[in-house]
Amino acid sequence: MPFSLWLSLAAVCAMGAMSPGPSLAMVLRHTLGGGRAPGVVAGLSHALGVGFYALLTVWGLGALIVRQPMLFQIIGWGGAAYLAWLGIRALRAGRHGPLEAGVVATTRRQAARDGVLVALGNPKLILFFIALLSQFISPGMSLMAQGVIVFTAMLIDGGWYVLVALGLSHSRVLPWLQRHAHWINRATGVMLLALAARVVAGALPG
Repeated sequence: MPFSLWLSLAAVCAMGAMSPGPSLAMVLRHTLGGGRAPGVVAGLSHALGVGFYALLTVWGLGALIVRQPMLFQIIGWGGAAYLAWLGIRALRAGRHGPLEAGVVATTRRQAARDGVLVALGNPKLILFFIALLSQFISPGMSLMAQGVIVFTAMLIDGGWYVLVALGLSHSRVLPWLQRHAHWINRATGVMLLALAARVVAGALPG
C-alpha cells in the first residue's frame, strides 16, 4: 500500500475514533468510575472488537473483488455515498454529543467486557468498515497489505482511547472534549466527505 494511501486510511480511522459517540462515552465512564487502569482496559478491548470487524470486512471484500468485480465496484460506490452521508451528519451535529459519562464504580473485568460488547454490538460499525475499507482494497492485494489495514484500524482506535484514559487522570480531557465536540464533528465530516469525493473522482473516466 502506498504511504500516501495509508495516510488517508489512518486519518479517517483517527477521525472515526475521535468522533463523540457511545464508544467514547463508555471509555470515559470506566475511567471516571475506576481510574486509569479500567479506562485503558476498556479502550484496548474496544480495539479488539474493532479489529475483529475490520478483519471480517477485509476478508469478505478481498474474496468479493476476485469473484464479483462488478458487485465490488457497486459496493464501492455505495460506500462512498454512505461515507458522504456520515460526513453530512457529522457536520450538522450540534455542540453536545453523547459525552455524558456518569461516575459509577467499575472494575477491569467490567471494562473489558463493555469495551468488546460496545464495539461488537454496534451494527453501524460494520457498515462503516464496509464503506471505508472498500476504498482501500485493490485486486491482488497481499495478505500483508490486508493485515496493515486491519492493524491500522485497530491500533489507532486503541491508541486514541488509551490516550483518553491516560489524559483523564489529570481531569482535563473530558471538559476539553465536551467543549470541542462540535469541532471534532466538523473535522470528521470534512474528512469523510473528502474521502467520498476522492472515490467518485477516481471512478470517473479520465
